[in-house]
Amino acid sequence: MHAWLRAHPLAGDAGLATVVLICMIVGSFADPHGSNGPVFGTRTPSATALVLVTLGSAALVLRRRNPLAVLAWTSAVTVVDLLSGNSPAPIAISPVVALYTVAAHTDRATTYRVGTATMAVLTGTAMFFGDAPWYAQENVGVLAWTGLAATAGDAVRSRRAIVESIRERAERAERTREEEARRRVAEERLRIARDLHDVVAHHIALVNVQAGVAAHVMDKRPDQAKEALAHVREASRSALNELRATVGLLRQSGDPEAPTEPAPGLAVLDDLLDAVRRAGLPVDLAPIDAAVRAGLPAAVDLAAYRVIQEALTNVRKHAGPDAKAEVSVVRVGPNAEVTVIDNGTGTDGGDGGGHGLLGMRERVSALGGRLTAGPRYGGGFRVQAILPVKTADTARTARTRKAADTVRTAAEGPWEGSA
Repeated sequence: MHAWLRAHPLAGDAGLATVVLICMIVGSFADPHGSNGPVFGTRTPSATALVLVTLGSAALVLRRRNPLAVLAWTSAVTVVDLLSGNSPAPIAISPVVALYTVAAHTDRATTYRVGTATMAVLTGTAMFFGDAPWYAQENVGVLAWTGLAATAGDAVRSRRAIVESIRERAERAERTREEEARRRVAEERLRIARDLHDVVAHHIALVNVQAGVAAHVMDKRPDQAKEALAHVREASRSALNELRATVGLLRQSGDPEAPTEPAPGLAVLDDLLDAVRRAGLPVDLAPIDAAVRAGLPAAVDLAAYRVIQEALTNVRKHAGPDAKAEVSVVRVGPNAEVTVIDNGTGTDGGDGGGHGLLGMRERVSALGGRLTAGPRYGGGFRVQAILPVKTADTARTARTRKAADTVRTAAEGPWEGSA
């Protein structure tokens, strides 16, 4: 209802005007001077009073569009009603609501000026021109309700301004933080690219040239070929040392040293599953077809291994003590599909505050694949990665051919002219 009223403010104001009209009409039939409080049935309002009540409440429909004009109109109607000798209590409801609207939608200085003027005019008219004595409780009520309306409206406006200021500061801080993060990432990428270029450009170019020399003179001058290969070994060792130093600058304190063994893949999947089983998680591996056994591209092979590793880690952490997992790797057309399912009771899949699923999704997306993860029907969790194999094969073949052409050009070019 609150959302609907915010989307349709005119309808909300019309409803408020209706409620005010009903209250004023009911109040017109009440005699406030009863011995035990207001008494109904002993007083009947005049037709003029009912018309003024209707005009005062009808103006409240437009209270948000032009609050000052509505306040002026309702105050004028109330003054006319007071001068006509009617009781001030019912008709004063309209300017009270209008004054609250002015205080809630304008500044504090305007509220003070307009509120003071409204209280003075309405209270003075009620005291000096009303049918009740100047000290009557109805006159004091006009003063109290107009002051309360101005105070309440100003409090609402202040709170709204504070909330808006807090929201604006939070949004500004978020934008600043994101911009600062992007700037630092761009600077770090530029620095890494510059460092790697300095390391790779010289040494790899030297390795390329010396390898071409060795290939050219291998048969006729083996001594010179050995010398060229020694230069290749020295340049490659220097390149590795500098690369290790560059990567060490990127590693945070406490990170493990870079491994010296080859990157893992599906060839060592059985070892991974054995380690998971020893940790207490039963894992079944579906038979891997021959297309996968024949070998996947290195990037796809590593991504498949990492997806299985991370998914099983999430199962062990979040699926519950009696969970079991199943792993399958199949080749479907141009893609390799990796699926890990479990029958546990967990529902978050390891994504509750961590980066497991995010890391898997980024790794798969980097290869042009797609990763889906979510609860299974009937319980458990399912992680599936679809990795394009032919795209990786094509890229690997292109890189191999380009490297071969570069070596052939370096080996043949310098010696053809001298021959």
